[in-house]
Amino acid sequence: MTEPTDARPVLVSRVEDRIYRITLNRPHKRNALDSAARAQLLEALDECRGKASVIILTGAGNTFTSGMDLNQLAGGDKEQEDELNRTWNRVQDEIRRHPAIVIAAVEGYALGGGATLISVADLAVVAEDAQIGVPEMGFGFYPGLAGPALQLRLPSKRAAWMILTAKRISGTTAADWGLANVAVPSADVSETALALARDVARFDPTALEWSKKALWQVPMQISEWRSALEFGAYVNAEIHARTDSHAEALDGFIAGRLNPGQGASA
Repeated sequence: MTEPTDARPVLVSRVEDRIYRITLNRPHKRNALDSAARAQLLEALDECRGKASVIILTGAGNTFTSGMDLNQLAGGDKEQEDELNRTWNRVQDEIRRHPAIVIAAVEGYALGGGATLISVADLAVVAEDAQIGVPEMGFGFYPGLAGPALQLRLPSKRAAWMILTAKRISGTTAADWGLANVAVPSADVSETALALARDVARFDPTALEWSKKALWQVPMQISEWRSALEFGAYVNAEIHARTDSHAEALDGFIAGRLNPGQGASA
């Protein structure tokens, strides 16, 4: 990936039609997100709304992010801590509720908030040698943001291992554990994430947005079988009310044309 020359802590760029890239850009701080960077990340997500079907979230300097900028917590400033919790919660909410599919493209370090961003991203491509962890226990506290995110994404014993030992896992282990979708050599992360983004961006934006809603609702909020099936029917009704792409796809199938993804393998 070409290194950005812009000094802003978060950059937004259009990669190609319906695909945007958001780059965390504080490489001298391992892309730690201070209050200004968190605010710009929220602005970047808003800028992509209505334009992007897929957002690739990555970091400059061959590293993802070391999470929160601990310099802002020095001295036990309660106001700073409250602001950090508030904005990090909002970042997670904005990614979860964003209509675009968010792909984390991870090299180097993904610590604390970096692990949170992997957890909250819809898909994740990680370098095999990436270092992913939650160091908060070493500072004497529970990872209040990364911890819950990991506990919702991982089996309990694996989440406990990361939280209680503060040991880092590799990208390969993250993929094995299901925290990431695929681990590849570091040099291939950018191209693999872009290829995945192209695969996803082929589909109807409305179908993607509402399918993302379903992926967050089931089973995190809806776990009863019949309720989940009813929610699935509701999601399809909402898609059909907003786009004719399904009818066009069925007509194409009947006419013998392949639709995007039809017959594709993993």
